[in-house]
Amino acid sequence: MSAGSAAPTRLPGLDLLRAVAVLWTMQFHGFIVGGLGADWHWLERYGWMGVDLFFVLSGFLIGGQLLRPLACGETPSLRAFYIKRAFRILPAFWVVLAVYLLWPGFREAPGMEPWWKFALFFVNLDIDYASNAAFSHAWSLCVEEHFYLLFPALALLLARKPSTMKFWAMCIAILLGGIALRTSVWLHFDALQPQRAWFVEDIYYPTWNRLDGLLMGVMLATWQAYRPASWARMAKHANVAALLGVAVLALAFWLFRERTGLLGNSIGWPVLSLALALLVFAGAQPHGLLGKRALPGAAWLAAISFSLYLVHKPMYGVVQSQWGEWLEGRGMVAYAAYGAASLLAAALLYYAVERPGLRLRTRMLSRG
Repeated sequence: MSAGSAAPTRLPGLDLLRAVAVLWTMQFHGFIVGGLGADWHWLERYGWMGVDLFFVLSGFLIGGQLLRPLACGETPSLRAFYIKRAFRILPAFWVVLAVYLLWPGFREAPGMEPWWKFALFFVNLDIDYASNAAFSHAWSLCVEEHFYLLFPALALLLARKPSTMKFWAMCIAILLGGIALRTSVWLHFDALQPQRAWFVEDIYYPTWNRLDGLLMGVMLATWQAYRPASWARMAKHANVAALLGVAVLALAFWLFRERTGLLGNSIGWPVLSLALALLVFAGAQPHGLLGKRALPGAAWLAAISFSLYLVHKPMYGVVQSQWGEWLEGRGMVAYAAYGAASLLAAALLYYAVERPGLRLRTRMLSRG
């Protein structure tokens, strides 16, 4: 995921959350190699929530780029916004997509959707998951790209005549609309039981079902930009927000105890997103426990998190194809091998592709 490169200053708490998000997601995707053992099942089970943490971070950090100038009565530069997003996402993404296409052995699954669905960020809306699961984790990048395309227009429209009531009405409509849509889709396909991966294809991947996290992040960014005094007052209670976030996260765990069940996929998403938003709020405060001190290694993991997200699944497949039989059942040894290979590949992608792209972006923006 791309969340995390847009903060005006480095915030240790958000770096920590970003690192947790990518490592948690990696834990979940251990199922590709048969899981990492019974000792890790408790952590793997809910690891998919790491992507939702990325969504909240994106809504807060990327949304804030546009909302801060709007709150000051200024018109943000959409050119600068899209240059930042393009050079943050596209170079590393295109390189990884090219490797997927040119080296079939890099794929963590045999089948793969046509290249143009990835290039146009369309794959989350039209995928045969059972047959073409390779690089399917690009679905979340599609959601983020759709957010980058649509949010600026919505933000500019709402800023023309700012209204607290209008803002809350929109937020409530999105939340309730998501609950209603997911519920209806779940009831429809649960009754039909089609012979395909309908949960992934029709509930989990589509953008319109995954707006809760982005929305919660945008709500945080709006609060910070338009009500800075209120934000500063509540910042003193960052630790309370963190504890409350953990408590609400426990509730989300309970709601999603059956991941594909109706309860989680109706009201579970906004509950989960609220929990993660509370943690992001706490992490954004430099004086709370989450944001007070930098955890060694967290900033580096946060920096390479996008590259790590892109390559960890295929690297699992590469390691398994070479040493899978030997690693099977070896617990921490297997965990270390799969993780180290992913980190090495991510570091290579970051230093060889991402960082040069970011330097080029800086030069383009400096030219005005």
